[in-house]
Amino acid sequence: MGNLEEALKIRDLAKQHNELFRDSLPLIASENVMSPLAKEMLLTDLGHRYAEGLPHHRYYQGNYFVDLIEDFVIEKCRTLFRCRQVDPRPISGTNANAATIYGLLNPGDPILTPSLSGGGHISAAKFGSVGIRGLNLDTFPFDPETMSVDPDQAIRKIREFKPKVCLLGQSVFLFPAPVKEISEAAREIGAKVWYDGAHVLGLIAGGRFQDPLREGAELITGSTHKTFPGPQHGIILGETDQETWKAVQRGVFPGTISNHHLNAMAALGVTAVEELEFGSKYASDIIDNAKTMAQELHSLGFNVLGEARGFTESHTLVADVRSFGGGKKVAETLEKAGIILNKNMLPWDDSRNSQNPSGIRIGVQEITRIGFSKGEVKHVAELIRKAVSPDADLGSIRNAVKELKEQHRKTLYCFNGDDPYRYIELYG
Repeated sequence: MGNLEEALKIRDLAKQHNELFRDSLPLIASENVMSPLAKEMLLTDLGHRYAEGLPHHRYYQGNYFVDLIEDFVIEKCRTLFRCRQVDPRPISGTNANAATIYGLLNPGDPILTPSLSGGGHISAAKFGSVGIRGLNLDTFPFDPETMSVDPDQAIRKIREFKPKVCLLGQSVFLFPAPVKEISEAAREIGAKVWYDGAHVLGLIAGGRFQDPLREGAELITGSTHKTFPGPQHGIILGETDQETWKAVQRGVFPGTISNHHLNAMAALGVTAVEELEFGSKYASDIIDNAKTMAQELHSLGFNVLGEARGFTESHTLVADVRSFGGGKKVAETLEKAGIILNKNMLPWDDSRNSQNPSGIRIGVQEITRIGFSKGEVKHVAELIRKAVSPDADLGSIRNAVKELKEQHRKTLYCFNGDDPYRYIELYG
């Protein structure tokens, strides 16, 4: 019994984790919850198996049904994203980025990426996948007033630096990137345009935010668990030549993965079908809620960035909270009140001080997924403001959070919504 009791400690911790999120307000911009039908795929025998290579060209036997599933996922994602090329094998968004880097670029090749202070993702930084590959990195000029890449300066930088690849897309992604302008300049010098859509993949699927492949990008990488409400997995989409696509696919396998987590790939397929049915409404509601949250926090005295452009056109907003003690203090205080978000660097922050930045980042995709209305989003903003007050009663606020959350026990925008935070008692 001793070893069983030790194993059950993990089970108990997992149950406590479920209860934490059941009773809290989840506002991390990079998270979401799956539908029950998608979640079921994670519990299947697919999670025990291997399928190296491409469908119908495997290195192992026993992949007959895996091939049919992967064919299905590819077909549905082609329809959803209106593209010719789909690789659903990356096991995360960062893995999709690494595979694309390995497929497109050799050590020493020049690449232009978003800067970290401008919301860029760590995989595109010197200490991330770009740096590990040994690339010659420079960054796009970022305009803190518009909270986006400055297109005119970016075009000049492209002509001067002559990158082999231009990478657009951020982890603080408030407004559409200037894909069209940058693609035109990139074509002049023979560079490829790659768009990291990890955060906004669901908004793209729903026909909102922007349409990178029609605006000139040749490749989109993404993770499938943010605004795209599927499993923790990755994907690469393409409208490029076959030589480039084959190179990227080699970057996936054997470049950066072996097996590709077949249960998660099946869950991705379920989510793609649900997005075809519900994605447009879901994307619209996410953006409406994000705008509502930003406007309400602004009216309550928060310095929400991007005011000149309406604060946000995505699921995300960022606020300068130095007047409330800084990003670290605010995020930790809000966690005690049952409001879970993250501290975040803002354009003027030094990356060496990333553990104590000026800002916080908020995402509304998960609370939208479980049915929060615009009125309830305003109430969440009010709770955030109360929690950062000097005389805040965090216990009382936490009770109010729990009471509000109890009204949201279903997953929406899917075929069979169940409580996403329910713990399954496998042993009775």
